[in-house]
Amino acid sequence: MATTQPHRIRSITEYHQLRGLSGPEHPLVSVINFDDLEQLEGSPTSMVFDYYSIALKRNFGPETRYHYGQRSYDFNEGTMFFIAPGQVFSVEAAAGYRLSGWMLLMHPDFLWNTPLAKTIKQYEYFNYAVHEALFLSEKEEATITALMQNIQQEYRANIDTFSQSLIIAQAELLLTYADRFYHRQFITRKMASHEILGRLESLLDGYFSSNALPDTGLPTVQQVADSLNVSPNYLSGMLKTLTGQSTQQHIHDRLIAKAKEQLSTTALSISEIAYALGFEHSQSFSKLFKSKAGVSPVAFRQSFN
Repeated sequence: MATTQPHRIRSITEYHQLRGLSGPEHPLVSVINFDDLEQLEGSPTSMVFDYYSIALKRNFGPETRYHYGQRSYDFNEGTMFFIAPGQVFSVEAAAGYRLSGWMLLMHPDFLWNTPLAKTIKQYEYFNYAVHEALFLSEKEEATITALMQNIQQEYRANIDTFSQSLIIAQAELLLTYADRFYHRQFITRKMASHEILGRLESLLDGYFSSNALPDTGLPTVQQVADSLNVSPNYLSGMLKTLTGQSTQQHIHDRLIAKAKEQLSTTALSISEIAYALGFEHSQSFSKLFKSKAGVSPVAFRQSFN
């Protein structure tokens, strides 16, 4: 069966036309109240924007599903989503569905020759899957809404030499608040985070207790994140909050624990242990072991004799 190509929307003006809005007041920046959009009904239509979208969405009904890449999520809480140019998403909505909230659209050309053109790519939440969305309190919603309205007010005023700088400043402040709120979410949603951590431990137990590592090699951060249905950035951010370590460090710690078990309870050679743990060369294993354990595998084994 042929795959339907997503509908690419190259400009903010084109999006306004698609959603039944009048032309944007600024060709490269637009703040939209969802109350003004025409309803979405029926089958999901995949879309790709050529610009950034930052949205605060409320009142998703029970029949509504939001699709982002290969994942989907259904919810009814006030939620923020961050979409970078080139990312695929769609909304599948029931008849009569009404969404509320605000959305900021900003074309990369507006950021040209400003520091934000580079720093916006460093905000990890533009890589987050939808089920890792940012859930806001009422107070946080009010903060984000006010910043979006400030941007709208600025481009509706008479454009002068300060306009772009002031809009960029408000956008940077919005992104910084979103960063703060994401870190708050890592802390306040510990139950969900610990559930993911438990699944991670079980997953790594499976890796290191199987006999597949010689064929598959050590699991990568991407493989682990995919198995847990989260993005690599989200997983590492969560682990750093809970344990102070990145995903890669966590994997290595589990590997060293397994290696210590093998060194202290079996007669396997260093090369055999390295091979069983997915290393092609025992020298690489010995180097990693010493960096983590402070002694070589041989010295560690001798300490038990």
